[in-house]
Amino acid sequence: MQNLLYIIAAILVIAWLIGFVGYNAGGIIHILLLIAVIAILLRVIQGRNPL
Repeated sequence: MQNLLYIIAAILVIAWLIGFVGYNAGGIIHILLLIAVIAILLRVIQGRNPL
């Protein structure tokens, strides 16, 4: 029975880590998208290689 509790605890910790990393990665993806949009706007405004 104790082995089962350790397995459940390990699964919960792994699920928590995946959720934590996934949540933080979502923030990073949004920041990268914002930087890409700003770069495209600067290129269009400056007139260099407009899209």
